Amino acid sequence: MTPTHATNVRPEGMTGPQAGLGFRHCLTVVAALLVWLAIVSPVQAEVTPQRAQALLQALDTDDFDAKAEAAQAIAASDAAQKTRWLEALLDGRLGRERRGERFYIITDDSGREWPIIDAITFEEAGTGSRRSVDAFRINNALRTQLQGLIASLSLDEGDEATRLEAAKRLIGEVDAQSVDTVAAQLDDEESPAVRAELETALALYRVEQGDAAALETLRGNLDTRVRNSLATIAAGDAPIAAEAGETLAGIESKRAWYERGQTLFFGLSAGSVLVLAAIGLAITFGVMGVINMAHGELIMMGAYTTWMIQQLLPGQPGLALLLAIPGGFLVAAAFGILIERSVIRFLKGRPLETLLATFGISLILQQLVRTVFSPLNRRVASPDWLQGAWQINEALSLTLNRLGVLLFCLVVFAALWALMRYTRLGLEVRAVTQNRAMARSMGVRAARVDMLTFGLGAGVAGLAGVALSQITNVGPNLGQSYIVDSFLVVVFGGVGNLWGTLVAGMSLGVINQVLQPWVGAVLAKVIVLIGVILFIQKRPQGLFAPKGRTS
Repeated sequence: MTPTHATNVRPEGMTGPQAGLGFRHCLTVVAALLVWLAIVSPVQAEVTPQRAQALLQALDTDDFDAKAEAAQAIAASDAAQKTRWLEALLDGRLGRERRGERFYIITDDSGREWPIIDAITFEEAGTGSRRSVDAFRINNALRTQLQGLIASLSLDEGDEATRLEAAKRLIGEVDAQSVDTVAAQLDDEESPAVRAELETALALYRVEQGDAAALETLRGNLDTRVRNSLATIAAGDAPIAAEAGETLAGIESKRAWYERGQTLFFGLSAGSVLVLAAIGLAITFGVMGVINMAHGELIMMGAYTTWMIQQLLPGQPGLALLLAIPGGFLVAAAFGILIERSVIRFLKGRPLETLLATFGISLILQQLVRTVFSPLNRRVASPDWLQGAWQINEALSLTLNRLGVLLFCLVVFAALWALMRYTRLGLEVRAVTQNRAMARSMGVRAARVDMLTFGLGAGVAGLAGVALSQITNVGPNLGQSYIVDSFLVVVFGGVGNLWGTLVAGMSLGVINQVLQPWVGAVLAKVIVLIGVILFIQKRPQGLFAPKGRTS
């Protein structure tokens, strides 16, 4: 019998090399598993339901200091839900089930029953109320901290616009706990705009801590929060109070220039309305010598045309406004031609009688509108591209509706000037304006020119109504607010002169806007009126004397 050695024993079906390979393979798998657990497990531990429950549980306290520490812990955690939690806490929409352990986010708290979602899974959880969900309360200090935390988190995610908005929110919100984080984010940030806002936020914090060198970064900064902080420091007894006061004075001086620019813009926008209202009157008054007291009602017709077109196209204010431009012109022009053919042409050469007749027409048109549309004011919705403001900086913003009216005025003026300068109608109008008898002897049909001129002036008044519908309500008395100012512009600029009307309207608008903060709106108008009267005493023909032959 041959003896059997232990070293020759093999598992069934496995040879020596195969056994070695299998053992090494097992060790490799075990090592990889251990590495994976070491790397992944800590991350997963931060986002497990138990960990999320613990983070939210820490907020359930009446101690605001403890609640602030809990919010800081949430921001420092790796929970994917942390930003939404902090935003809901800031808005007062994060709470806990009164008789349970679940946490909810209230999506709409406007009614008695609130739609709610689970704060951890974000799944729909039905509805809640004050009896079933206890929303967490915060104070002002915690609110400020939450704003800073949310802004810091937003800097780590999103596109440049999101990061820029988050950086702006950090100004005045940086504290000792977040300053290092913000500084680290500044080092990693590549966008110049975002970096500038982060530098401002850090500089303001350092100035509040007494660092005079950081004032250089804040020099010329127009942010309201920077101004308020510097004003507080300058008024105190801090060592850098004098330096802060000098920096604040420079900011105020810069801000004053921008405020003057804003006043100029408001004056030009108000003047553009006067130009639109008066330019049609300047044409008819210059050509026909008619004092048209119904001019304001023609403006009103253009505004009501805009409102009617918008009623026919609900939900499309932009398209309605574009269609109202030719619509308002044609409707007002049609009324103007009707007035000229039925009344004005029988009263030529009798200005006082035309004044009384057109005043009666204005009353008829006002009553007609009250009967058809009711005496109530109507609101015309502005399209999205005319809403809001163009924010140039903290001290200067241009409202889009007034900017649109200003540009529209310049376009209408340019079109009317080109019509008068390069068309046959314009040539005939200028001829009749300068010398009616001579123009008629040269074959110009003065009666036809009168009709078309009156229709053109009325149509331009309708365009003024379209523009006014974007900055004020539409009502039967809309035109009465502008008729006196329109005559004032015409007389001040020079009868029948387009450039005189433009300069006079813009000038009166700016002067009135400059005076209003000092003396009030009513007294400003009185001062402007007295100034124009005194000017006319010295220069009866206005700013631009009309050209013509009187002999």
